Amino acid sequence: MEQEHPLVRDVFPDLIAELITLLEDEGERELAICVRDVRLVALCDCGDDFCQSIHTAVHQKGKPYGEGHRCVPLSPAEGMLILDVVYGRIMYIEILNRPPMHRLTP
Repeated sequence: MEQEHPLVRDVFPDLIAELITLLEDEGERELAICVRDVRLVALCDCGDDFCQSIHTAVHQKGKPYGEGHRCVPLSPAEGMLILDVVYGRIMYIEILNRPPMHRLTP
């Protein structure tokens, strides 16, 4: 049986706490609730040293998200946080120019 992807909140709890606060500040209450349950499907493999982005759903590389997609830019104290959302589902958390995140679980 295939193991389920870990919850981002179990791996990077500080990130999720910050996202909840920022989403609530932006009036994105539904996304603030949804972000608690996103899974770490994959880390970005772009190779850029300033990128720590997270795939939270399976998506074919190089393909646009298509209909229902919107970007949700947030205003963190440092760096950039941008969510790719498709029909209310968080697909990708773009994390740029921020201090290194430390994993709590493998």
